[in-house]
Amino acid sequence: MIRKIIQIDENKCNGCGICAKACHEGAIGMADGKAKLLREDYCDGLGDCLPACPTQAIRFVEKETAAFCKETDNTENPWPVQIKLAPVQASCYDGAELLIAADCTAFRYERFYRDFVKGRGVLIGCPKLDKEDYSDKLTEILRENKIKSIQIIRMEVPCCGGLERAVEKSVIQSGAKLPWQVVTISVDGKIKSIKEGKENG
Repeated sequence: MIRKIIQIDENKCNGCGICAKACHEGAIGMADGKAKLLREDYCDGLGDCLPACPTQAIRFVEKETAAFCKETDNTENPWPVQIKLAPVQASCYDGAELLIAADCTAFRYERFYRDFVKGRGVLIGCPKLDKEDYSDKLTEILRENKIKSIQIIRMEVPCCGGLERAVEKSVIQSGAKLPWQVVTISVDGKIKSIKEGKENG
């Protein structure tokens, strides 16, 4: 896939190592006294390393490379987890039970990780704050990967309806045949309702 990653000009690099420390993904390392992009698939394309470079040896390029999906101890999760930033295609989606959650739910429901996150790939978003329809992005993710199931976690407030509608629309648009479920959390942090979605076909 074509995506944005960093490129390091070794002629400009002074070997200070600041960029390697600034890279939260471990994509940059030091070799032969110079900074090097060790793993293109570890580069998230967000550029935390750019402002750290005192010699401006780092720049963005767009090129054909592997999708960003850093191997960690929690390999079932894509990264970034924000829907608008998440990769469309990644090996960590294959066979995944996908959790798509409204941002607020993790802070209102105290057992959020234990009851919902563990063992699932996670995507989060807020249609009110992001002011966007996630359905096109989610449709691409469903078309390009073998998702096993979807669980939507939303608040009972009206704005969270946008997240539920986007997932339902993406399931229809993608033609995906998979089970999906909507769990609604009340404003006082309790499970208010659980609704089963309909599989296509």
